[in-house]
Amino acid sequence: MFDKKHFTDTISAGYNPKGDYIYLGAAMLEGEVIPEAAVRIPLKTMNRHGLIAGATGTGKSKTLQIIAENLSKKGVPVLLMDVKGDLSGVAKPSAKEAFIEERHKKLNFPFEASGSPVEILSLSEQDGIRLRATVSEFGPVLLSRILDLSDAQSGIMSIIFKYCDDNHLPLLDLKDLKKILQYSTAEGKEEFEKTYGRVSTASTGAILRKIVALEQQGADIFFGERSFEVQDLTRKDQYGNGYINILRLTDIQDRPKLFSTFMLSLLAEIYNTFPEKGDLEKPELVLFIDEAHLIFQEASDALMDQIESIVKLIRSKGVGLYFVTQNPADVPAEVLGQLGLKVQHALRAFTAKDRKAIKLAAENYPISEFYDTKNVLTSLGIGEALVSALDEKGRPGPLAATMLRAPMSRMDVLSNSELKELVQNSDLKGKYNESIDRESAYEILTKKIENADAEKAREKAEEERKEIRKTSSRSRKPSADSSQKAIIKVLTSATFIRGVMGVLNKLMK
Repeated sequence: MFDKKHFTDTISAGYNPKGDYIYLGAAMLEGEVIPEAAVRIPLKTMNRHGLIAGATGTGKSKTLQIIAENLSKKGVPVLLMDVKGDLSGVAKPSAKEAFIEERHKKLNFPFEASGSPVEILSLSEQDGIRLRATVSEFGPVLLSRILDLSDAQSGIMSIIFKYCDDNHLPLLDLKDLKKILQYSTAEGKEEFEKTYGRVSTASTGAILRKIVALEQQGADIFFGERSFEVQDLTRKDQYGNGYINILRLTDIQDRPKLFSTFMLSLLAEIYNTFPEKGDLEKPELVLFIDEAHLIFQEASDALMDQIESIVKLIRSKGVGLYFVTQNPADVPAEVLGQLGLKVQHALRAFTAKDRKAIKLAAENYPISEFYDTKNVLTSLGIGEALVSALDEKGRPGPLAATMLRAPMSRMDVLSNSELKELVQNSDLKGKYNESIDRESAYEILTKKIENADAEKAREKAEEERKEIRKTSSRSRKPSADSSQKAIIKVLTSATFIRGVMGVLNKLMK
């Protein structure tokens, strides 16, 4: 038999913040829910990042939904990466089903059904507000890391961007970038070598092949105008609730390069544009990255360095990052060490590899006098999780096996008509859903090449005309040889000889 009071006092001491908080649920011990041992997450620590992990079907998405909708109610905007397409229901109130009432009765916590203000976003042709970014906004360093370029190739990318800056050539989409790469070793080769040094044809060819590979994952749709302004992610409705921005990614699950490209560009843009905030009472923005392994599985070492750097620094901008995945091992150790809140749902031990993963996962959590963490990980039910969070001073709280509250919103997806209605009523639709293709590097260089070709054609035609005139002039003007031959011909003619002889005969008489 456990000491209920000691357990309750321990959990309450770790999860009883003085400021505003999010109520996650109540701690459990030996299968019993202890309502007095409430698990509350301080709102001011939500920019310290977090992890939501667990096997398929254990309730990760619902936990994400609970945290997101409660942040919204506290006036904190949220961005959800919806890879599986099961998060849109956050826009509509829950149906108040019997099992929800029963769960909240155990928690001794009132249940209130409500939806949240939602914006539907898209990277592709799906319904939603279109997210785009220009090549210029990425810059040569970030783009080189995304394309996994060598040092020599990265140097060429820097030269390309410098040339475009010096010559006022906007780099908006991938066709602009491909055009200037081709130009640097063809029509513009002499111009480039004179100012920037020799550009290797082999290197530009390798870069072009990597750009084509990125295009095949749909990046040609993502690059372009109008660029999405990250400040539009921080909107609130008329009641002060933060918008939950849901990015639909159901059609790019098999295109991890595009997903990681977008994520890195978004994080870089947020970091570069958001002002320093320090420690706030609540975050400016919280991002939930579902199926987080898609970011890391194809990331190069250079790209991983960039991600780790942003994760470490972005919290000072008042931004929290939450990675949602099946196993904590999906997240690199360097990133995992930066995550303050960990919500671990059940893991399944079907193989020796699974058991090893569970043992490693258990070691990520504080030692507990109440739980055998490794065994608890395999015995948690749906909607239950091990929670480890930071207190308001940034200290790890006690480990708590928690029965989570139910989402206030619908635990199902929106219908197609409901999705279309959300998009049609969006204040951002007119701003971003018109594709713009203004004159940029591609058009300017194409025109420059065409003008150069036309000038060469004119010069060639003029040279040909001069040659024709010269040839014609020579044919009309007799040469010295032909004049001499004509004189000899006259002097030796019979008529000329007879005339001369006649004159001599007259003189002799």
